[in-house]
Amino acid sequence: MAYEPLFSAGHTACAGCPMPTVIRQVLEATGPDVVVVNATSCSEIISSAYPRSAWRVPYVHSLFENPPAVASGVVRALRAQGNGHTTVLVVAGDGSTYDIGFGALSGMLERNEDVLYVCYDNEAYMNTGVQRSGATPYGARTTTSPVGRVHRGKELSKKPIVEIVAAHRVPYAASASIGHPQDLAAKVKKAMGIRGSRFIDVFSPCIPGWGIPSDSAIRYAKLAVETGLWRLSEYEHGEFKLNVKPSPRKPVKEYFAGQARFRHLKDEDVAKIQAMTDEEWKKLG
Repeated sequence: MAYEPLFSAGHTACAGCPMPTVIRQVLEATGPDVVVVNATSCSEIISSAYPRSAWRVPYVHSLFENPPAVASGVVRALRAQGNGHTTVLVVAGDGSTYDIGFGALSGMLERNEDVLYVCYDNEAYMNTGVQRSGATPYGARTTTSPVGRVHRGKELSKKPIVEIVAAHRVPYAASASIGHPQDLAAKVKKAMGIRGSRFIDVFSPCIPGWGIPSDSAIRYAKLAVETGLWRLSEYEHGEFKLNVKPSPRKPVKEYFAGQARFRHLKDEDVAKIQAMTDEEWKKLG
């Protein structure tokens, strides 16, 4: 029998976009006994335009602000029916996760709902015009963090979403990357063996939003880890573990090179971001 992925081909994602691969790998790890709750996002737009759908599992589209609430209702309905085995999976972008739906997410975590939440993190509101989100990194140019004589892109740091989730004392919170598929699959499978709220933030470059070639998403995903700008780590029942420690770390300028969103950075800007990155890793020991 030919292999049929649970997230099919024929969607309308941009050429080279790694987000469909993130979804496909997550679903391959969960298996078909799953209900997906999908936030308004690039993933929803490219996969569920009526009358077509790329989803080969039960699927619910919710708004930007409420997928954790919808997922909470779905899982409680299933458990009330005596179904203790079906996984309820939220798939959302960083706009919904970090910002618009953060209140609902915090409520879901506080209640420790039995939901697996996966955020594909492309570091801006890509679907609505590349506006900056809480996930946008320091220095990045977006349509709402412009570059001019006064401002030099985003002037605030990226929100530490995994640490914020872990602070809710949920059983599992992790960061992963499409550039490290084995690590991503292992984390999804680990999360599948845990009851309660589980959260995985997956690094997923955006081709047009970052201004990079369509064949370079995986290369930049790997560079983010190799430079220390993205950590692969996990909190399991509150215990922190660093999964990859690049040694030596590559300079951040290698990651910035070729990305239109960082093209404006001057040497002193790069030096500042390098110092910020070094300080973060110093705290990790």
